[in-house]
Amino acid sequence: MTMVRTFDPIDISSLGFWAQPAAVRDEAFAVLRRERPVSFHRPITFGMAGLTPTEDAGYWALATHELVRQASRDAETFTSSRGVTMEEVPQEVSEEIASFLVMDGVRHNTLRRLVSSAFTPRNVARIEAQIARQAEAIVDQLLDTGDCDFVETVSMRLPMWTISEMIGVPEHEREPLARWANTMVGANDPEFAGEGSGLAMLFAAQRQIFQAATALADERRSDPRDDLMTALVQAEVEGHRLSDQEIGALMVLLVVAGNDTTRQTTSHGMKALCDHPNQRSLLREDVAGRIEATVEELLRWATPVMQFRRTATTDVELHGEKILAGEKVVLLYTSANRDGTVFSDPWAFDISRSPNDHLGFGGGGPHHCLGANLVRTQLRCLFSELITRVPGLEVGEPEYLTANFMHGIKRMPCTH
Repeated sequence: MTMVRTFDPIDISSLGFWAQPAAVRDEAFAVLRRERPVSFHRPITFGMAGLTPTEDAGYWALATHELVRQASRDAETFTSSRGVTMEEVPQEVSEEIASFLVMDGVRHNTLRRLVSSAFTPRNVARIEAQIARQAEAIVDQLLDTGDCDFVETVSMRLPMWTISEMIGVPEHEREPLARWANTMVGANDPEFAGEGSGLAMLFAAQRQIFQAATALADERRSDPRDDLMTALVQAEVEGHRLSDQEIGALMVLLVVAGNDTTRQTTSHGMKALCDHPNQRSLLREDVAGRIEATVEELLRWATPVMQFRRTATTDVELHGEKILAGEKVVLLYTSANRDGTVFSDPWAFDISRSPNDHLGFGGGGPHHCLGANLVRTQLRCLFSELITRVPGLEVGEPEYLTANFMHGIKRMPCTH
């Protein structure tokens, strides 16, 4: 059954909308939260749109905290197995880019379990001392460097350092991996796309990560180590070893997801602390006692992943709107984390906010962020170092990534 839909007058489908500052975008989201929490929008016309001849009729958007969390936790009704991007992309392409993120059911659970052991609270606690040493070394270099780009010198270093050591990536390959991950996340940004298409840049970066994964997998088959790549090449799923294609897709997911959540939250978080000196002073007075609550507010404030898409598997009614089986449903995390019915004064940066039921790691359910424990540990270690050892640190105006998926900061000047 098909139905002719009327597109919402608020256009969130253009790249121009997502190029606006977060506060400006939220003026539109506030209207949707208040008046049309379930709204239908025209198809995306940039990025990977047009990759498939399938007619794209548009998508539903969920704007409130309650609805985003409800859909997140109901994978039977709202599946990830048909893609997680706002635009329509063939399934095989999605799986090459996002592995088990675009799966549900047994296949999702099996692949997720293969890597989940590395991210359990126990294992993250085991490497916390290592992360703390890495954070200390990064701040050492910051103090030695002087004025610099905060993103390059601080934000991007810790997450790639940590995830590379967990996977087993040699040190000389980490910088290229970070560069390719940046390109995949920023493929729609004119700086990364250049004169070519964002789609071409995305696939070129993906191929590079695939090649690095295949080479490392070959090494670990003959020379096993105590790392995640060794665990992947030795794992069996239904009696079969993982193929190079499956390992490559997992590598893409780990490198991109393992990098950007911490990186972007670090950048947005430092900007927020500089813009709100009273909150920074409050944290400095009792870093050990207030750092955990601060990290939760940083995650809410930054909302590094702004949205994820699901697809309805059956006809379902939400807030009086009938969503048909096969229609796309976008979960607007960035809107949910500014929902005034959940967060008192949501545009106030408050490190003592409690409760803080943010959706910075998604809305729960089977696709809840696998690396949440790791990200929290990284942010706790890094901001503890920054606040105590660099009291005079200030950052300037960020240069934002133009994208509708990752709330990215490309560069941000820093003095101290």
